[in-house]
Amino acid sequence: MERKLIAIDLDGTTLNSQAKISAKTQSVLTRAREAGHIVSIVTGRPNRISANFYDDLKLTGPMINFNGSLGHVPHQQSADEYQYTFNREIAFDLLQHREELGIHMIAAEGKDLFLAVRDQPVEVGFFPTQLQSNQILNQKSLHNNPTSLTIAVDRTKQQGLLDYLRTNFDDEIDAAPWGGPNSVVELGVKGVQKATGVEFLAHHYNVQRRNIIAFGDEHNDSEMIDYAGWGVAMQNATAPIKALANDMTALDNDHDGLANYLTDYLKLAE
Repeated sequence: MERKLIAIDLDGTTLNSQAKISAKTQSVLTRAREAGHIVSIVTGRPNRISANFYDDLKLTGPMINFNGSLGHVPHQQSADEYQYTFNREIAFDLLQHREELGIHMIAAEGKDLFLAVRDQPVEVGFFPTQLQSNQILNQKSLHNNPTSLTIAVDRTKQQGLLDYLRTNFDDEIDAAPWGGPNSVVELGVKGVQKATGVEFLAHHYNVQRRNIIAFGDEHNDSEMIDYAGWGVAMQNATAPIKALANDMTALDNDHDGLANYLTDYLKLAE
């Protein structure tokens, strides 16, 4: 079998509902690498809360974060790493209008950046419950352009925020609401998606598109699933992802769906 580039989403795909990598999934991904294939994480998560999974899997090549906006080797600087950013004035504008837009929290992030402001307690995963004094987002603290803005907004005002962003910044950013119970909108550079990161990985490893296998479950995986030579939706994926994919795992992320699929697809010895 030709060498495959295996692009794996984290949440809802490689991770179970407890945000853990099961022993079986870890074993199968290790055996895939030992068989000569490449395993790469392609996630919407920031690098600050995904490098631990990279380390657990003992990966050595680039990881993709922020839905394709950052490609890098964790814990080091690499010659071909990249990072897309957008104008920090967008963050300043939203800070100025956050009350009328119903914004409860804004977090500005990048490879070496985390700043946030909260007007009231917000239970949103991925973010510290307590902010340190050097993590407060304002016009003085945000020196660099961010890679991502994550915005918690009142549910009744989410559409108004999306309309505001489309009217004022449509040429610069893409705004994507999160799935799930939280009313959260994430901003990234216009036109940059997970497929951007997968294309970078393909060039980095000199792998043809037909030899890319991508696994995902949510809307932010759609471009990656479509770009890959073989896109696989998790059994727990959304209906649009299942419709887009070439195939679907028989089991969900809580029952090692990715691991079982790869064992069969790559003909890995048990």
